[in-house]
Amino acid sequence: MTVTGIKEITKSRMKIEIDGEFAFVLYKGELRVYGIKENQEISEEIYQKILTEVLSKRAKLRAMNLLKGRAYTSFQLKEKLEMGGYPGKIIEEAIDYVTSFGYVNDSQYAIDFIEYNKETKSKNRIYTDLYKKGISRDIIEKAWNDVVGEDRAELEREQIISWINKKNFFPETASLQEKQKMMAFLYRKGFSNETIRSVLSLDITTI
Repeated sequence: MTVTGIKEITKSRMKIEIDGEFAFVLYKGELRVYGIKENQEISEEIYQKILTEVLSKRAKLRAMNLLKGRAYTSFQLKEKLEMGGYPGKIIEEAIDYVTSFGYVNDSQYAIDFIEYNKETKSKNRIYTDLYKKGISRDIIEKAWNDVVGEDRAELEREQIISWINKKNFFPETASLQEKQKMMAFLYRKGFSNETIRSVLSLDITTI
């Protein structure tokens, strides 16, 4: 293996390329410790030593420190570690490490997210938000059923009524054009057409 590139990221951190491909990021002092120089060979022994003794420990510590500040899904944590320049194998080990202690739990993250947002966001919006965070649909579906379950329809009706009240909209006096405009607004919020039509037929002044 040949070190084909050493590029400065910051004053203290360097990006190392081996055989023309990105390998890892090290501090300048570590280049001296391991004798890494551009256009020179790096032994398999040194390469593995860097992975296991330096980067593996550093990635696990980085993951732990990130999780002290807030919860992350495994996907979000992976993105953060990738930004730090850690190799894929090291990232997987770090995520497995923190997951083994229960610090990363996508199922619990989904449950907490739904519990916090169920009163203000539609089911579709919650699903979309969680999917963007890298949580699988199966996990989202189970979490939704665990948190909301049979109360879904009533919860969605209450949310729509809340939006209608905020907009000072009165279905019983609204014109067809005004109703269509409100329906489009609620649909963009992620509510189903069926529930929207049902709620707009109610006299909300008696609710």
